[in-house]
Amino acid sequence: MDTAYRAGVGVVGALLLVVGLVTIPLPGPGWLTVIAALFVLASEFTWAEQVLEFTKRYVKLWTDWIGRQSMWVRVLIGLATAAFVYGVIVCVLHLTGVPDWVPGWVPLWR
Repeated sequence: MDTAYRAGVGVVGALLLVVGLVTIPLPGPGWLTVIAALFVLASEFTWAEQVLEFTKRYVKLWTDWIGRQSMWVRVLIGLATAAFVYGVIVCVLHLTGVPDWVPGWVPLWR
């Protein structure tokens, strides 16, 4: 029974991890999904717990560093992030095409 549960946790965690890794460059919760997968996997696997602790440590360092910066630095980081996300959206729409449900007046590549 314990082996079946561990295998189930491994399968669910691996699926979440794959979905998260695939969706990282796309708009949406890619990193959030990866971290959720690590939480699931860490419940049964030591390596996942170590990766999760590493991730939590560096996310905390990053957020602490951002918090110490001036407003201008935070605004520039926010603008750079928004520009990156916009670029990813444009590239994805260019590669996959604009969905038919998007109104014609929306200025996107057709």
